[in-house]
Amino acid sequence: MGMKKKAMVGRILLLIVLTVIAAVYIYPVFLMFMNSFKPFGEVVSDPIALPKAPTFENITYVVNKIQYGHLFINNVIITVIGIAGIVFFSSLAAYILDRRRNRYTALVYTLIITPMLIPFQTIMITLLKAMNVLHLDQSKVGLGIQYWGFGIPMAAFIFFNFMKTIPKEIDESAMIDGASTWHIYVSIIFPLMKSVTFTVIVLDVMWIWNDFLLPLLMVNSSNKTKTLVLAAYTFVGQMNTKWQYAMAAMTLTVLPSIIVFIILQKYIVEGVVAGAVKG
Repeated sequence: MGMKKKAMVGRILLLIVLTVIAAVYIYPVFLMFMNSFKPFGEVVSDPIALPKAPTFENITYVVNKIQYGHLFINNVIITVIGIAGIVFFSSLAAYILDRRRNRYTALVYTLIITPMLIPFQTIMITLLKAMNVLHLDQSKVGLGIQYWGFGIPMAAFIFFNFMKTIPKEIDESAMIDGASTWHIYVSIIFPLMKSVTFTVIVLDVMWIWNDFLLPLLMVNSSNKTKTLVLAAYTFVGQMNTKWQYAMAAMTLTVLPSIIVFIILQKYIVEGVVAGAVKG
């Protein structure tokens, strides 16, 4: 067998394996979507079968019951605040740490990315008490700000490695023309980070929008501050679970983040490829 045939067989086998893996991950989402259009009896009797008579009654009920529009706005506010802070602070930190490298900046970089190794469960009680003292609990804005602390370490790590691909000569040329550090970052460096910025945005939107534990701790006491995921959980009970409504609620919850991912997924590939150019 020639080298070309071997390579073709290898690609086909890889495609088959990836397709199977993708199907394993997608199948539960497909079941959730499919069961959101079934009455309770069908969901319980045969959850893997297609709907015999698809109905939008579950969707309509959930939209009215949880006040979907209000909770959707809550999610948008929290996600936008979280993403804005993560992107701004992590990209700016990565720029400064890369361009002014010394033993002190190396230490700062280590301190910034170290929280990635700390499980959230180990600090959640302390965090809850601290946010209570700072009056940032039970607040959509406060919750968005808290995501900065959890999202910046990974984002800074991604931005820092991408900064290696941007030549320092660009900064030097701009400085010769009289540009300040801030002006260089805003006008030159940050626009060059477009692909990796979208990568960070997509990853963090998927995380923040669908997060459950932190909103449960911080904004679960009032319907005014709840998120969509928390509202979907209200259909799940210890004694009785309304599966048809729970499936419909989760479908309505994750659908916006899936749409964002589909629209911006090409930027993830560009960001990964761009970050891997420089060895």
